[in-house]
Amino acid sequence: MNKVYVVSDGSGRTAEQILKAALTQFPDSVVDVVMKTGIRTKKAIKEIVGEVADQKALILHTLVSETLRDFMLRLSRIHNVDAIDLMGPLLSRLSHHFSDSPKGEPGLFFSLNQEYFKRIDAMQFAFSHDDGLRDYEYEKAEIILVGVSRTFKTPLSIYLAFKGWFVANYPIVLGNDLPDPLKHLEHGKVFGLMTEPHDLCTLRSVRQQYLGGFSNEYISLVNVKKELSYAMNLFCINDWPVVKVTNKPIEEIASEILTIKRMIDQPGYVRKKCDEW
Repeated sequence: MNKVYVVSDGSGRTAEQILKAALTQFPDSVVDVVMKTGIRTKKAIKEIVGEVADQKALILHTLVSETLRDFMLRLSRIHNVDAIDLMGPLLSRLSHHFSDSPKGEPGLFFSLNQEYFKRIDAMQFAFSHDDGLRDYEYEKAEIILVGVSRTFKTPLSIYLAFKGWFVANYPIVLGNDLPDPLKHLEHGKVFGLMTEPHDLCTLRSVRQQYLGGFSNEYISLVNVKKELSYAMNLFCINDWPVVKVTNKPIEEIASEILTIKRMIDQPGYVRKKCDEW
């Protein structure tokens, strides 16, 4: 059953009515609506986001407080939870139309549009740091994906960028050393992508068939095994978390990356070796 959490610092009736109106367009969907009203603290929001993440549900919120909206945004990103802000965009448009800010909320228009502009910046960052470009700017990245060719580095980067993350990716080439900027980053920023040799050969064969321009060595099972072994060795040397991408959709891989990142950021985290992932 689909589940939607309505979160409000008041009665929640506004969000509930909007949701009911929208759900009339989905007559075949069964939706369980969970009301969370009177939410006015970060602690309460943290508990709700954790519960929603476990339920794989959706959040619909009408939080008037700019501070709580920002906290909801940050927390939902790290937990990979979809949270729809009903109040923020309305206040933003009213602020712009009236050329004024809500009482006690200076600079609201810029703040409410921050998510939109950050997403645009994140997309631009992903494109300009794709496939090893601008490695000297890796300190600015929040996530860096590393792997051999055809381990979904670029689509993952774009997907995470759409979620607001600043992502770069770097291709591992057999025998080539890593650039210095990649070797000195804090733990939890770089993620190694690993797959099964036979699956990788199949993907590369399809690519060669449609695009051409690749040598037979590119799809050779012997060579693919060497590349993956070389990549895993680099992951272990640098103690990077390893995420297996074989037969997984982009959404699932991204969710695993964010789960690991959230775990690493927790107090008391014990650092794992690469072969433990």
